[in-house]
Amino acid sequence: MRSLSLARALEQHGADCVFLAPPEAAAILDVFAPDMAREDTDTIDANSVLGVAMGVRFDAVVFDHYGLGRAEQEAVAQGRPTLVIDDLADRPLFADLVLDPGPARTPADYAPFAPSARLLLGPAYAPVRPEFAALREQALARRGGPVGRVLVALGLTDVGGITARVVDRLRQRNGQLAFDVALGSAAPSLPGLKRIAAHDPRVTLHIDAQDMADLTLNADVAVGAGGGATWERCVLGLPSLVVVLAPNQRPAAQALLERDAVLVMDGEAADFDAAFDRAAMRLLTDAATRARLTAASLEICDGLGADRVAQAFLEVIGAPGETA
Repeated sequence: MRSLSLARALEQHGADCVFLAPPEAAAILDVFAPDMAREDTDTIDANSVLGVAMGVRFDAVVFDHYGLGRAEQEAVAQGRPTLVIDDLADRPLFADLVLDPGPARTPADYAPFAPSARLLLGPAYAPVRPEFAALREQALARRGGPVGRVLVALGLTDVGGITARVVDRLRQRNGQLAFDVALGSAAPSLPGLKRIAAHDPRVTLHIDAQDMADLTLNADVAVGAGGGATWERCVLGLPSLVVVLAPNQRPAAQALLERDAVLVMDGEAADFDAAFDRAAMRLLTDAATRARLTAASLEICDGLGADRVAQAFLEVIGAPGETA
């Protein structure tokens, strides 16, 4: 999804973009960008990427792939301008530009891995879809009231069925609230949540939602995963409890916690249920906490990062308007 946001921004500047799409990515493109050009492939392991890329004409390349390092990237790029999207800083990279929107990231983190690259670091470069920034002023006017609507958005893939687990705890303890639950069509929680929604009118399911900006705008609080959606919620100042679901989400979540921009808990915590209940109760009942979270999160990200990255990449490629 972050690569898709960047591709859309590049298109706005006249670029033509194509994805190398294994089945998982192809399914997302089918739903969210059926018009986007792509080359389907069975897998994007290092050998397959090199083989498929050889059959595609391109002027520049974006890598968003933790399994590729400098050798594979250099073999694919063959001297073309290269942007690497990363949030690990754990391996050598072949890149003219490195994008890492993590709020705790510093140039020193990439000095051993991409010493000659221009670094685009921090949430100012987070590739957020433009519809979020467009709703920012409207969101500011909504924040600060009582909680009536909760957005639960723990990722399209719903790691470990976490969405059903969270919804179950929320709806058992908060009888007057409405719950907008966003998840993917292949999410493991979906069958059970469909049964719940059929007899609980407080629960509304949004499957492969195309209107996440509106859902984020209209929510009063959110329970969400780390990753790119974190920046979307920050753009609209939505007070949020972030459930960390992958190791690469932890540094950014911790940095946002230290800035008082989110509440955070570990999705793998041994005492998850009790810890979640405490954090959710604080988010739902403490107006002062929500006000602090809104003010701090608005300072984190303005939602214009995708365009900043696109312009920086096009400067490397050539004059804006050339195809990439």
